[in-house]
Amino acid sequence: MNVSVQEKEPAYLYDTPLLHQSSFWSQVKQKQGFETRAFDVKVRSEDLQGSPASAYVLDDVLVQLVPVNREQTIGYVPYGPVLSPQEDRMGLFLEELSMNLQEKLPGHCILLRYDLPWRTIWEDEDLSLPLQNLRLNWGTSRRSLHKSVSNQLPSDTMLIDLRPSEEEILARMHHKTRYNINLALRKGVEVRQVGHDHLDTFYDLYRETCERNRINLHDRSFFDSLYGPTDESAGVVLLMAFHDGVPLSAMFLSRSKNRATYLYGASSSQMRNTMSTYALQWGAITMAKSWKCSEYDLFGVSPSEDRDHPMSGLYSFKKGFGGSLLHRMGCWDFAYNAEDAQNLFAYEMVGEGYHQS
Repeated sequence: MNVSVQEKEPAYLYDTPLLHQSSFWSQVKQKQGFETRAFDVKVRSEDLQGSPASAYVLDDVLVQLVPVNREQTIGYVPYGPVLSPQEDRMGLFLEELSMNLQEKLPGHCILLRYDLPWRTIWEDEDLSLPLQNLRLNWGTSRRSLHKSVSNQLPSDTMLIDLRPSEEEILARMHHKTRYNINLALRKGVEVRQVGHDHLDTFYDLYRETCERNRINLHDRSFFDSLYGPTDESAGVVLLMAFHDGVPLSAMFLSRSKNRATYLYGASSSQMRNTMSTYALQWGAITMAKSWKCSEYDLFGVSPSEDRDHPMSGLYSFKKGFGGSLLHRMGCWDFAYNAEDAQNLFAYEMVGEGYHQS
């Protein structure tokens, strides 16, 4: 393959529907204390899916440098690269991209971790992990690509097509979801955009949600970092659902180019019969349409309806809104230093991970 890279300022990242590859997200991670790097990526069009008419395609990639100890970092690529190569050239593309990036990343970077946004290539196959590794490394020279111990961002999600009218979107929903939206509105649930002055209220609901569902709790500063970054094509707003002035549920809704994404949500254990979470999602859909977004990413479900999966409740809830299921490839590692990478993998097998996405 013919892949070339050139470093640039993260402020000049191209507009993309993937928020985590935007200038906005780079600024968020910098506020959280991480170093970010951006690179233009040039690839022959014949190596990409869709094969554009031009000889070469130019896009870019955002890399977040994440410390794993005092001397070493990894390069984390959240939902990147955006460029999607031909299925039989995915491993070759990642290998060549990784080797080109190594020349421009600091020497203490021991591996690249790609949180691939690409649709999985073995969706209809029941491949074991060793076979997945073998398949992605097919044709590569170093055989250095390995599935990560765990994914950082959701690899399974549902996307709602926002191009139809509101009436058509409602008609595509499960009848119980549609009923619960109408019930919430009849009960007087009001959804509105609120400002930074409501962050404490959100965090109280978020803490309650994490305790109820046994989810790891982010610090409040994690959400503070969402305020302040500027990007003409991307941003985040806080939506909150109230009943008689009482906040019952809330979410951060992002936009990036033509896509809206449900980032972080929270809800009260009280007055759940108001169905405020349904009204909240409907409010997000109508706001996303007002932004002229063409799709809404519900951001994280279980891979199937398996009721034993810890995210099965989210699957059932989000499926009701009529979206289509997307299985991404998830996190894959390309090690620069094999021994140090193996030490990290061993730690991750017994630890809770090393960074917040």
